[in-house]
Amino acid sequence: MTKRNYPLIDRYILGKYLKTFLMWLVIIIVIVITFDVSEKLDDFIRNNAPLNEIIFKYYLNFIPNFFNLYGPLFVFISTLFFTSKMAGNTEIIAILGSGISYRRMLRPYLHGSLILALLILIVGNFVIPMSNVHLKEFEAKYIKTKKHNYYSNLHFQTSKGVQVYTFSYDVNGNTAQLFTQDTYDSDNNLTDRKYVSKLVYDSLADEWNAIGLRHRTFDGDKETFNIANKERLKLNLKPEDFNQAAKQIATMNSPELYRHIQHERMRGSGTVITAKLELYQRLLNPLAFIIMTFIGVAISSRKSRGGIGVHLAIGISLAFAFIVFMKVCSVFSINGNLNPLLAVLLPQVTFGIAAAILIKKAPK
Repeated sequence: MTKRNYPLIDRYILGKYLKTFLMWLVIIIVIVITFDVSEKLDDFIRNNAPLNEIIFKYYLNFIPNFFNLYGPLFVFISTLFFTSKMAGNTEIIAILGSGISYRRMLRPYLHGSLILALLILIVGNFVIPMSNVHLKEFEAKYIKTKKHNYYSNLHFQTSKGVQVYTFSYDVNGNTAQLFTQDTYDSDNNLTDRKYVSKLVYDSLADEWNAIGLRHRTFDGDKETFNIANKERLKLNLKPEDFNQAAKQIATMNSPELYRHIQHERMRGSGTVITAKLELYQRLLNPLAFIIMTFIGVAISSRKSRGGIGVHLAIGISLAFAFIVFMKVCSVFSINGNLNPLLAVLLPQVTFGIAAAILIKKAPK
């Protein structure tokens, strides 16, 4: 076969790759939505959810999340499926026998996986956060109707050297109970402490009404102590600083998430690791499409007596091992000491090496 015929083979394999992936994606999404409807039907009926909102606000925004979560698995299954059929029909033998090298045959697989990886990179970083906003609005209104409007024992840093603590915070009333703000100098010495029995936000004046204020200032050995039954305070605080539900990282696009990480790091928040893990997953998980594609090709390009069934059994086992490994690393990062970047890279590198070994040992 001459080089002028290479594009014909490339288009043939790339077409099969993308069409088979789309077919599997549609089939699985239809099945999953069917089961999800049967599970949530009582909630829809009980809360009078309109049909147009169920379709366009919930399930239409559900699809990008599903594609993001299970896309690598579908890529893997679709690659196994059509490549095994090609091997069973001796098409791969014919391609290799015509003078095209095995490495050259992998090019359309690479192009296809790059297309999907780029697509999921855009979807994961910008489309899904917008979809999650609509999903959470729908769930709060028609499924999870009980809202979390009360938080306790909040402790964070508002700016460098300024620590705040509140025993409880009511989201609906924008009210903090037993509020304390401590200010430290560059030598980490306490210079100012405000203790408030009750703190209420005034949205019109952008100020806080402090009820039962005790204000202490320290200047070396000198201490000043003031008491006020009611006083208005200008604090470097907004109600959303207390409202944990307003900080759902799943609804932030990646630039917003990056800024959120910087802000929470300054505050000394414990959510930084989770936010970093989310950002690294959005940026690096698209590599899984390429890795799973090459593992699928390496396993299924050999003609087997057991047919596609053997390839699927081996392949799905590997795919689920990859997914489990990713989840385990995430858990170790959130609950242990594993660096978030390493938690995302470790499964990718491990299975990337496995893909390279399988490709190298695949029959040529």
